[in-house]
Amino acid sequence: MNEIDRIAGNLPVTDQMPLLFVGHGSPMNAIEDNTFSRKWAELGKQLPLPQAILCISAHWLTSGTFVTAMEKPRTIHDFGGFPPELFRQQYPAPGSPEMAEAVIGIQHENQISKDFDWGLDHGTWSVLKPIFRS
Repeated sequence: MNEIDRIAGNLPVTDQMPLLFVGHGSPMNAIEDNTFSRKWAELGKQLPLPQAILCISAHWLTSGTFVTAMEKPRTIHDFGGFPPELFRQQYPAPGSPEMAEAVIGIQHENQISKDFDWGLDHGTWSVLKPIFRS
């Protein structure tokens, strides 16, 4: 049994979630009322609440491949030239060290390391915030 199967066996049965590719566009979409933010909010109302979300981001400038492995990843404001309101945005989504371990465990072609410093960059939180508002 692989790590994903082991973790999945401990989760409650829910509706199957779709696989989504969502490009973030301008980070201003996280605070503006526009076509993008309204569609993302509409999508959030249609989706069941997920047990976990795996986001793949191209915003890390690193040597190697990493997975966020902390329980409380910080909100990263990796941009410049935007209004202060955007820099005040926080997205305190819980992390999952167990899921990070599972991702590492199922990928065998490249080495993936755990990251305990970076957090959720705007390519992640600027989309998830409108979809999964609390």
